[in-house]
Amino acid sequence: MRADAERSTYRILKAAEDVLAADPNASLERIGDAAGVARATVHRRFASRQVLLESMRAGLHERYLLGLEQARVRTAPPLIALHRVTEIVFELKASHPFSISLGLSTEPEVRDGLDLLFTRLYADGTITAPRPAWCRQVYLALMHEVALLPDDAPELTDPDGRPDLLVQTTLGALGGR
Repeated sequence: MRADAERSTYRILKAAEDVLAADPNASLERIGDAAGVARATVHRRFASRQVLLESMRAGLHERYLLGLEQARVRTAPPLIALHRVTEIVFELKASHPFSISLGLSTEPEVRDGLDLLFTRLYADGTITAPRPAWCRQVYLALMHEVALLPDDAPELTDPDGRPDLLVQTTLGALGGR
């Protein structure tokens, strides 16, 4: 893809995130206007709304994989990796609210990364729950609930405390120390 085509694709995806977060039913034309490109350009890059949404999902999946890599789930001390991956996911939730609403990535690489992390947490004695898939499901369910808390919820010691609350609650639920 040419550099100018890459730039316009990036602008369309960024505009789609912003526009669809405000109005999930917004038209491709409105997204093109927000991106500063013609409707024809949007349709050239994305043949349909569904193709645009799939591209947004794929981009989010790549960000999840990058987050797992940045958290060093394979090599960092597992509790530190859990904190870091949790911070990264909440950053993604804040910066990509519409893409996140399309659903958390259920691709095998993301599941495997989280399962590895929970396997490592069990192996080092941080948690007592032995089944990584179940641990992942508990973690993701709690993440959803923590994300829904209002900023002034008494459970949050500060407005940026969601990652800490999620980690502590997850550890408690999984028999952690």
